[in-house]
Amino acid sequence: MLVIGIIFLLPFIWMLSASFKPEADVFKYPVQWIPHNWNVVENYRAVWFGDPPFMLYYWNSIKVSVMTILISVITSAMAAYAFSKIHFRGRDTLFIIVLLTFMIPGQAVLVPQFIMYRSLGLFDTHIGLVLLESFSALGTFMLRQAFMSIHSEFIESAKIDGAGHLRIFAQIALPLVQPFIATYAILRFIWTWNDYQAPLIFLRSPELFTVQLGINRFADATGEYYSLIMAGTCSAILPLVIVFLLAQKHVIGGIALGGVKG
Repeated sequence: MLVIGIIFLLPFIWMLSASFKPEADVFKYPVQWIPHNWNVVENYRAVWFGDPPFMLYYWNSIKVSVMTILISVITSAMAAYAFSKIHFRGRDTLFIIVLLTFMIPGQAVLVPQFIMYRSLGLFDTHIGLVLLESFSALGTFMLRQAFMSIHSEFIESAKIDGAGHLRIFAQIALPLVQPFIATYAILRFIWTWNDYQAPLIFLRSPELFTVQLGINRFADATGEYYSLIMAGTCSAILPLVIVFLLAQKHVIGGIALGGVKG
């Protein structure tokens, strides 16, 4: 497994190494995994403070990702709680319909989404992009499984004490599924940060571009300067690495907790 892991990491190691080198050394053979000549400061300064404005793209991605996570976690968790702990007529049928929407490829609904967003004035706005990615059938399904693992005795005891569903959801159910919430939030951040299709279709103004569109524009502007492209790419994946390293214990906790309850 260690050998296989190293093989998978080699492209990322090469990317990081290339971002530290002068352009003339990027494609030297044999490969210089540890650069003989260093050009770190110049490469990353050209990326962050040059033109196109990479720092602006970075900020746009952070803003869109954070807003998407907050809305998506809240809506998915509330829907998941309703589908698992509230009994109402047609609940299971409605849940099946929600799952069916997940089976429809996103590309199949791009045209009606585009027409609808343009008519509502949400085209070429960050709010429109956030709303587009904030509602997830997969998130509802994942969190519903987590809420179903909560014993009904907790809910019934809270009802006897006079608590309503909103209070039960906020003070009892959510704390019990916190590892699952953290897992979904991490996945939602990765999906939103890496998304290229939605910003490409629904954004037109360069000042609104996310980092994925920014890298593409940066690559067009720098041409064949692969050292700068690799520096921009390393900068783009840095938040993903940081988020995973800080939150991996929650992911592991969610998996372990699910295994115990299963």
